Amino acid sequence: MTDILIVEDNTELGSLLCDFLKAENYTVHLVTKGEDALEYFEEEKVRLVVLDIMLPGMDGFAVCQKIREYSDTPVFILSARTGKEDKLNGLLLGADDYMEKPYDIDIMLAKIKGLFKRRYGSDTMIDGNLKIDRVRRLVFLDGQELNLTTKEYELLLLLMENKGKSLKKEWLFNKVWGFDSFSEPQTLTVHIKWLREKIEENPKAPKRILTVWGVGYRFE
Repeated sequence: MTDILIVEDNTELGSLLCDFLKAENYTVHLVTKGEDALEYFEEEKVRLVVLDIMLPGMDGFAVCQKIREYSDTPVFILSARTGKEDKLNGLLLGADDYMEKPYDIDIMLAKIKGLFKRRYGSDTMIDGNLKIDRVRRLVFLDGQELNLTTKEYELLLLLMENKGKSLKKEWLFNKVWGFDSFSEPQTLTVHIKWLREKIEENPKAPKRILTVWGVGYRFE
């Protein structure tokens, strides 16, 4: 799944926008034509469309209208067309927001964050280059999806939700495996090892999942 589909015919501006969004740990895809946007949108799962209006061929208004025929995916228009009629047209066609170019990058990022929060809830946790999508139960490192087991995912989520806290082994085990589990407590140590191998730059010298001797583990 792609977090954000960017539809922008100015490749320099589009690439710059991609860089800013990737720095915020969003996965992005850039196209320069409306027709290409619809083709990608229909073939891939997209969570937000950032849409220019003045495009070669099919313009942004037509793209927005077509998307709204079968999807409620948020659409955020970024356009140099600043007239009242253009803004009203975009919003009446179903765009969730309309922002004029040139735009302040910090305000634009805040608007996108707000769209994600309103549409999907506060279900994304980000820690540096590590991101957990709690809606889809997926974990990404540097934008690449990690292949985690169910227990690895639940353990990582629990650690991140309690960042900075030293968590007892017994508490972690009972939370993830349950009081009536037939698994051995040692399985927690094994899963911590597997997690470190997947998210740590150097699993033998971890900087995220730290061992608190005599207690348990702490996520930093």
